[in-house]
Amino acid sequence: MIHTSNRPIGVFDSGIGGLTVAAAMHARTPSEDIIYLGDTARVPYGTKSTHAVNRYALECALFLLNQGVKLIVVACNTASSIALTRLREILSVPLIGVVEPGVKAALSSSAHKRIGVIGTPSTINSGAYQSRLRELAPEVEVYGKACPLLVPMAEEGRLKGEIVDMVLEDYLGSLKRRKVDSLILGCTHYPLFKPSIAGVMGDDVHLVDSAQTTAESVEEVLLREGMLRTHGTGTVKCYVTDVPRQFNKLGRLFFGDSLGKVSRVTLS
Repeated sequence: MIHTSNRPIGVFDSGIGGLTVAAAMHARTPSEDIIYLGDTARVPYGTKSTHAVNRYALECALFLLNQGVKLIVVACNTASSIALTRLREILSVPLIGVVEPGVKAALSSSAHKRIGVIGTPSTINSGAYQSRLRELAPEVEVYGKACPLLVPMAEEGRLKGEIVDMVLEDYLGSLKRRKVDSLILGCTHYPLFKPSIAGVMGDDVHLVDSAQTTAESVEEVLLREGMLRTHGTGTVKCYVTDVPRQFNKLGRLFFGDSLGKVSRVTLS
């Protein structure tokens, strides 16, 4: 029988963006093995119904459980916003989403409790970040902004330059006028734009990287549950639900050169 601490961590996202979370986890807990699932055949989740997102998320989680994981990270803002509560009702394995860690980090870093949230239209429209921020701090002022062009730009490798700056100026202008002092990057693609976003927002705005905050939460849960692996060098195994060619091409942009083999699977 494999000791719990030696089992891998499961991570899933609707596509490739969750690799920023996996990369942050790999850097913070380098002895942990990671199994990553990108549901690339059904990306993006942000345009799907609540029923569909719940079903897709459950299928992804069950696939990871069949790989023997000890913990599952829902590295997708849409799935975290919509399906995480339902998954916790069904499954006994520890589950961590990307919303809660980002919310707590934003409240901790915001001196004036004026917080901005950027994300996909589905994430912003769900109100998951906004409602959780107000639950924890009723006095907080929250301003959400959907930034639909950033995901396709990231997946084209277009992370900086004049066009990127023009798009960001357009999206972030209203948040600058609101004088937010903390900005949650509420999509796993968005950490790739951190330097460009920082250039637009200025030094006085703290950027909350959901990948980093989620990795911190993973380490905390592993320590609390006595599941942290402290020896060896962890490996990363990737699965996708569509042809892996594009994932292979972009994966190293999101994760780095140590990204492992990518295999195709079918979910049911």
